[in-house]
Amino acid sequence: MSGETGQVRDEKLDAEAEARRRVALAQIRQYPDPALRMRANEVEAFDEALTKLVERLEHLLHDANGLGLASTQIGVLQRIFVFQPDPEQAAVALVNPRLVEPSEERLADDEGCLSLQGVVIPVERHERVTVEAKSVTGEDVRLELEGLPARVAQHELDHLDGILILDRTTAEARREALAILRPQPVLIR
Repeated sequence: MSGETGQVRDEKLDAEAEARRRVALAQIRQYPDPALRMRANEVEAFDEALTKLVERLEHLLHDANGLGLASTQIGVLQRIFVFQPDPEQAAVALVNPRLVEPSEERLADDEGCLSLQGVVIPVERHERVTVEAKSVTGEDVRLELEGLPARVAQHELDHLDGILILDRTTAEARREALAILRPQPVLIR
């Protein structure tokens, strides 16, 4: 049985899937990479380069076994993310996404992040959101999301603004997460 913790699927992978996951994670920027703190720019050209970028994001998302991936996580400062609102369907790409109707109700739940390996911390999010964006071909998109898909979309929107789950958690959880992320000294004898 597999569970989902924030942005990271928690399931056992076979050897080949685990190898693909490691290769994908090697291409995803890891904290404290400065690109993760930068605000992405609006996409202006809906062209072949954009299509190729979205395809790369989708492949990395799939291989990394994640639920969402923002372009800033691969060092591309454009307002694009891909996510899987329905695990039974293909990933959805949103270009220039905006949160337009967040619900009043908020819910705290544990989240992980492909850019903060080993960290799972509580984050409070809107239970329901409406996101407006463009498709990869420039068509208008409007999604009404609730539950986990709403959480994932908010997480990825944060990435496009240079905000990490570390910024949205409690002081205690932040301290614990930073201890996990802190490079460990290597002792040489």
